[in-house]
Amino acid sequence: MRKMMVAVVGRPNVGKSTLFNLIAGKQISIVKDTPGVTRDRIYADAEWLNNKFTLIDTGGIEPDSQDIILSQMRAQAQLAIDTADVIIFVVDVRTGLVDADYEVANMLRKSGKPVVLCVNKVDSFQKFGNDIYEFYNLGLGDPFGVSSVNQLGVGDMLDEVIKHFPVETAEVDEDDSVKVALIGKPNVGKSSVINKLLGQNRVIVSNIAGTTRDAIDTKIVHNGKEYTFIDTAGLRRKGKIDDDIERYSVIRTVAAVDRADICLVLIDATQGITEGDARIAGIAHESGKGVIICVNKWDAVPDKNDKTMKEFQTKLMEKFSYMPYAQYLFISAETGQRLNKIFDLVNQVRESQTLRIRTGVLNDIMTRATAMKQPPSDKGKRLKLFYMTQTAVEPPTFVIFVNDQQLMHFSYTRYIENQIREAFGFPGTPLKFLIRERQAGEDE
Repeated sequence: MRKMMVAVVGRPNVGKSTLFNLIAGKQISIVKDTPGVTRDRIYADAEWLNNKFTLIDTGGIEPDSQDIILSQMRAQAQLAIDTADVIIFVVDVRTGLVDADYEVANMLRKSGKPVVLCVNKVDSFQKFGNDIYEFYNLGLGDPFGVSSVNQLGVGDMLDEVIKHFPVETAEVDEDDSVKVALIGKPNVGKSSVINKLLGQNRVIVSNIAGTTRDAIDTKIVHNGKEYTFIDTAGLRRKGKIDDDIERYSVIRTVAAVDRADICLVLIDATQGITEGDARIAGIAHESGKGVIICVNKWDAVPDKNDKTMKEFQTKLMEKFSYMPYAQYLFISAETGQRLNKIFDLVNQVRESQTLRIRTGVLNDIMTRATAMKQPPSDKGKRLKLFYMTQTAVEPPTFVIFVNDQQLMHFSYTRYIENQIREAFGFPGTPLKFLIRERQAGEDE
């Protein structure tokens, strides 16, 4: 099942970004004591009491403002509200209740979503404790006093948030079709690819960037096997976005990636490879999904010869060097060129994602690898690899037990990964490695 999505909303300068960073556990949002600094919604994976969720930060809501930037932030926050499963509504105990808080509260009530009222900047419960009760007037239930800066009261507030998570999120999804998300910049042909595969115009196709605003699921049966293709809103570099709604479609793309098994990253062959392409692919990579890089509009590339495709793929591999496992396919949604190979590649990547290797075989690979390349040492102490086992799939996850975690450099972990890939391939899927410390002679 997909992860829950929790949006942090409120008027400007109430401390949303500071709270967001605290829950996410790292400095992601820009924090500055100026209203309207967080103009773009930012997302992060978060966890509380073993409940994993996606946290959405938003720009401040000014319900009645005609200012262009503030109205954009209002549209942004509304989309976050529509997308979220639970909403954290942040208010400021120091300024007290203001008209804008009532307006935001009305927006939230209309959404019908669960709302947790967070009264921020309660740096001293002795000083501000009684002021918290004023916020009962919003009619959104019990207010939770917190201090994002001093990290007070946040745990109780998050306890309330996860109460709204459905128990069935832990259940197995009955839909056993392979779920494939198409992601990429606007106008690279995502909808056209699905339409060509489907054989009928199920998804709206337009040459206007940003036509597909929501993730749309399309079921396709090929050779007796069912696939769910998820068409997502196109992503575009922030400086080139004119349409407010398109600006914030990244969250729905993140949500689509989260519930997909495999991502097809579409690139426009006529535009070449851009930083935006790398960023978009990074969403799938960071989520541990299978990745196939599809270069669309290959038919429109002029003056091709027998070396053109290889040269283009070499550039792709350089750009996507952080994901060497990615598979590549050159296609044309217009002519249908190589589109059927998508199914073959998806099947291949899916097998990789779910492949399990016996522990004995893994340890044979590890023994041979350490014999061929001696583990590193530091200050007279050499790394020893005792044991390796696979603990999960999607993505395949391996635990290596060593004598000293600090000695297990990234480069040697990558070396072990390469040895496993040499033996089993694992095309299209990342591999995850967990390093655990164990002393020689301990039980396996």
